[in-house]
Amino acid sequence: MGLTSEDIFRLNVLLANKPLAIRIDESRMIVWGLSERGESKVPLHPEGRPEHYVRSVRELISGHILGSPGGYPVYLRRWTRMGQMRDESLEQLLMLGEPEAVVAAVCAPGLTDELARRAWWAMEDAENARHMLANPAIVAGKMGRVLARYLLEFLPFETETEKMTASVRLILQPGLIDAEDRLSLWKKSARKQAYLVGFLQALPDDLPQPVPARTDVEDHARHLRPLAQAGNPCAALLLRVRSSPGQTFLKTLATVLAKPPTQDLVQATFDLVRAYFSPLRPDGDPDLPLAALVQDAQDYAHAGNSPEDVRACCDAAPGLAPEISAMRLLSGLGYGVLRPVLRDSTAIGSLMRRKLQPVIDPLLEQIDRLRGKQ
Repeated sequence: MGLTSEDIFRLNVLLANKPLAIRIDESRMIVWGLSERGESKVPLHPEGRPEHYVRSVRELISGHILGSPGGYPVYLRRWTRMGQMRDESLEQLLMLGEPEAVVAAVCAPGLTDELARRAWWAMEDAENARHMLANPAIVAGKMGRVLARYLLEFLPFETETEKMTASVRLILQPGLIDAEDRLSLWKKSARKQAYLVGFLQALPDDLPQPVPARTDVEDHARHLRPLAQAGNPCAALLLRVRSSPGQTFLKTLATVLAKPPTQDLVQATFDLVRAYFSPLRPDGDPDLPLAALVQDAQDYAHAGNSPEDVRACCDAAPGLAPEISAMRLLSGLGYGVLRPVLRDSTAIGSLMRRKLQPVIDPLLEQIDRLRGKQ
């Protein structure tokens, strides 16, 4: 059964006024339009099953906007999912009243601040907000703070640790929240490891409530600083971990690894640690188990064929080999470390932590070494 003549007339009037975006409230059977003058609505009067009626509404809208009477076309779904939608088509996507079309728009690299405003009106959703805050143009625009505020207020309702971490990381981008909100979020992180991982990803060198630098930082700095200034990556990293930001990073890292709630969070933590210490492993993730990483780290810092930058550090400040070895080991963390102990396990919480203990305990020892506790 088709649309009533009254609904056809009102929908055509809505479309003739060239709306900026359209959304369909299926629970209340209302079509909303956004224009420069504000919102307008068309109450629907379905005859027959509501879902069939809404499908007919979408077909009418699609026929007007795209010239395609079949609703949101199959080929368009494929293109948007593959990221092949042209930027000039994004406005059309937001006028279709299709949630999937809105998602396609918010994921598009060419999304502008104005189109983000329209998309947010069409579909307020945490996942959409995360997609848009991954776009530098949106972060720099007026919508950046709006989306960050939404994610900040929605955080208590998130149930998946991966999404919590992503939200915190995106919220902490420069200019999105003020210092008071950042500190409040940091304090809540004491009970949420997923929040801490977001902080470590976003602000590795600017974490709130910093701890003091290592007491021996100046003793080694006079030897290492000239090397670091000359471009020695090992020296620069040794100075970084000894500084107050470096010690705060390591303390926070130890807190996360001491009690991670999920496997995803452990993997995310390993990824950010590998990135932090990446100057010692420019080839990237070696995908090695822990025993192989330990042997590699020992050879790297002690063997006669150590890289030139490592030898220069050891010559300038004897006794640093154990710390260089620790940094090299941490630079290789990846799924290869987890694979032997987790295998196909889906364990989380305390059971997962028991399985991971043979891996996590040695890593915490290496972190303590860099914190000057050994």
